[in-house]
Amino acid sequence: MPSAPRVRFAPSPTGYLHIGGARTALMNYLQARRQGGTFILRVEDTDQGRSTPESVQAILDGLNWLGLEWDEGPGKEGPYAPYFQMQRLDTYREHADKLIADGKAYRCYCTREELDVQRQAAEKTGGAFKYPGTCRELKAPPAGKRAEDAVLRFKMPSGEGSVSFDDKALGVITKPYSDLDDWVMMRADGIPLYNYGCVIDDHLMDITLVARGQEHVNSTFPQLMLYKALGWQPPDFAHLPLILGPDREKLSKRKHPEADVMLHKRNGILPEALLNFVIRLGWSHGNDEVISREQMLQWFDFSDVGTTSGVWNPEKLLWLNQQWMKLLPESVIAERLLPFLEAKGVHVKGDARLEPLVRALRERSNTLEEMATTAANVYFRSGITLDEKAAAKHLAGDSLNLLRKAREALVALPEWKVEALDGVVKTVSEAASVGMGKIAQPIRVAVTGNTTSPGIGETLLLVGRDEALRRIDAALARG
Repeated sequence: MPSAPRVRFAPSPTGYLHIGGARTALMNYLQARRQGGTFILRVEDTDQGRSTPESVQAILDGLNWLGLEWDEGPGKEGPYAPYFQMQRLDTYREHADKLIADGKAYRCYCTREELDVQRQAAEKTGGAFKYPGTCRELKAPPAGKRAEDAVLRFKMPSGEGSVSFDDKALGVITKPYSDLDDWVMMRADGIPLYNYGCVIDDHLMDITLVARGQEHVNSTFPQLMLYKALGWQPPDFAHLPLILGPDREKLSKRKHPEADVMLHKRNGILPEALLNFVIRLGWSHGNDEVISREQMLQWFDFSDVGTTSGVWNPEKLLWLNQQWMKLLPESVIAERLLPFLEAKGVHVKGDARLEPLVRALRERSNTLEEMATTAANVYFRSGITLDEKAAAKHLAGDSLNLLRKAREALVALPEWKVEALDGVVKTVSEAASVGMGKIAQPIRVAVTGNTTSPGIGETLLLVGRDEALRRIDAALARG
């Protein structure tokens, strides 16, 4: 095997990039990058009912959004191409023929119906069904059967024995031969099943490490027996803990919308935050919570991967997202905010207010969607919708009189700058012998429609002189 690690992410494209897949991809990516190795993307597209071009593209889109660039794979053909299993069928057939010729695999003519009857009988007695080896020693097809209609089964060793491997995350795991049966390698149509196809591909692509979810632990044993039968050295294995939904059931496409990586993009989650969040669902570095990609590259190791399942915590994801909203440069957030604004009909690319707006709103926004909603409704449109409860409290009685005095002072300002705008609030409050909040809140409600916003001077600056005065006039007209 090559000295530099070669690690792969091998998803089955079935509609979108799953959160669990994203975490697996991330850990493989980190292992390759931190050791100067190669990160390979291979598409296991043998489920032709679900592996459509659109579902493949969804995988690629998810990885690209997360910034997990592969070195070899679709669009980056390398020396081990092709990287789609359906383009490698001749390779699987070639190795299957050799296994049959060597007496290590055989054709099985049992029908699904026959096996179902045997499985039901085993269940009635409380036992687990194992293929009984009906076709194991056949030299020719039974009467009425054709070789081309048979599936191919791997011939497990008979007698006593066990198979073991030292998992980089879980330690040594062992299973006796008696727990394994002659498993199906290939369907009659030449499509490989998972345990067979991934072994052939991993060997021929010089993969040195296979990191995947713990649900694949039991798949490792038949795969190791296949490596042995072919005389190949297996890669290292690392099995990652499951990710559970908020209901503490395995995060699944069927039950959990949050399993879709791109849903989080649409909701305004930053890729940095999502990567930070998913890696912590199974790996930790001391008490660190906010972890950058650079730190992941420095710290990550499979020895620190946990063994217990991580539980999806939406509040934690939002908290992390806000941390990254504050950490990333304003220019980056502003650029990523644009599509969310455009979706609301606000086209402000190149607007000088964008970065100041990000600076003003990111302390109060959990997501880009939330920031865009506030920006669109308050800062980039003519007129606002008043919160009636806020208006009843701050735009009535004496508050209206104070707002009128504030307007007079605002109109008289020679320059519309934060310091001068804040100075108006101070001057009017001192003249009226009231707290500054008694002036700021009526202005805030009149200008933004509610009682929360950045500092009043900053808010007025971002809304703009003409629009702010129009809104104040509209509020005064209520009285």
